[in-house]
Amino acid sequence: MPRSVALVTLGCARNEVDSEELAARLDQAGWSLVDDADGADAVIVNTCGFIDAAKRDSIDTLLAAHDTGAKVIAVGCLAERYGADLARELPEADAVLGFDNYADIGARLDDVVAGRPVEAHQPRDRRTLLPITPVERPAAAPDIATPGHGNPPPSAAGAAPWLETTAPLRRRLGAGPVAPLKLASGCDRRCSFCAIPSFRGAYVSRSPDDILNEAEWLAASGVRELFLVSENSSSYGKDLGDLRALEKLLPQLAAVPGIARVRVSYLQPAETRPSLVEAIASTDGVAPYFDLSFQHASEPVLRRMRRFGSRERFLDLLAQIRALAPDAGVRSNFIVGFPGETTQDIAELHRFVEAARLDAAGVFGYSDEDGTEAAGLTGKVRRDVVTRRVNALTALVDELVAQRAEERVGETVEVLVESVINGVVEGRAAHQGPDVDGTTTLPDCVASVGDMVTAVVTDVVGVDLVAAVPTPARLSAAR
Repeated sequence: MPRSVALVTLGCARNEVDSEELAARLDQAGWSLVDDADGADAVIVNTCGFIDAAKRDSIDTLLAAHDTGAKVIAVGCLAERYGADLARELPEADAVLGFDNYADIGARLDDVVAGRPVEAHQPRDRRTLLPITPVERPAAAPDIATPGHGNPPPSAAGAAPWLETTAPLRRRLGAGPVAPLKLASGCDRRCSFCAIPSFRGAYVSRSPDDILNEAEWLAASGVRELFLVSENSSSYGKDLGDLRALEKLLPQLAAVPGIARVRVSYLQPAETRPSLVEAIASTDGVAPYFDLSFQHASEPVLRRMRRFGSRERFLDLLAQIRALAPDAGVRSNFIVGFPGETTQDIAELHRFVEAARLDAAGVFGYSDEDGTEAAGLTGKVRRDVVTRRVNALTALVDELVAQRAEERVGETVEVLVESVINGVVEGRAAHQGPDVDGTTTLPDCVASVGDMVTAVVTDVVGVDLVAAVPTPARLSAAR
């Protein structure tokens, strides 16, 4: 009999890729994917276990799935991180599976639906284990030549002959013109507040050939923008023996037929070297977009976080970026209320934010995470003080990013159209990352999803832009 499964994805873009890999494996195993959990034989919830709010959302989603009457299977970060403990405390989940079960996910669902016992995942520190998707390590670092500097030229048909067109183990679950593309799995950094390495594993880069193959496959499915994701994109290639692998890979990704834009996410400021800045800021087809995880700007706090940098160093990095790409987009995240944070520290952070001219920023209050070094630190900031500092920085950020958006009035932007609803054309400019950085509306514009439209910003609504498609004469003047 046909078996059906609904797949619910929570959390970040990396989880989206994991879900699409799971979907491909389920399809191969004879499972039919459905959108609605009602009437499905099973529901897989790909959970997030990063912060408390995400954990609560994951639990609530599992409970809601249980109410459908389907068998409920928890996978993802929360399941990997807590495993048997989660199974014991949440009997509504019929199975809790870790990353090691992904390769045989179809067989595990068969067991669950048939009522055969499935042992709950036992959490382990994955820093010494394989990442989620094991990759075959090359015997030597691959030679990633830059198009025009050693690569064979594109064929007459426009395809890149050095790429194979085999489909990756992935099934797209959406039809939009933007898709995440995983660079690597895991993380080798030891930030004192972060538990991700313990359940995501050590940093393992995917081979350039695998990434290029998947990029070509995505382009063939209608994708126009590749959103490169990993726990730390600036580390890409270090385990392959090439610290500049990303700089070499970006032009090749931008040259894939059908791809209009490549965007890099999650850069560590301390690892964002000048050659990487130049590659992102200056390569045709790569968005001048810098998702820099500053986390704080006070040097003493950053040291306790096991991170590097300072207000001055971070501002120097932003100056390097804007010297090459004055209109570059910059987003970041900040943790407020870290143990030992003083009023002087928070003032230093405010000074940085005021000078940084960020396009978008997230502000989070610190909370202890199980198994992290920071959970054992002294000098904890009272919860009411953390809340007050979060509110103050959030208000400042909201004001400043709105001002930064206003600075873009009169700027020419390239907008990738992502939706056309009742004649309203909406998309994102190069400085606007998926889901979190605002959108651009194009009034009186006739376009289709996937089009890249040149327009001039005429107005702002918070961080969202309104842009008009100019006449050729006006466009020439704007440029």
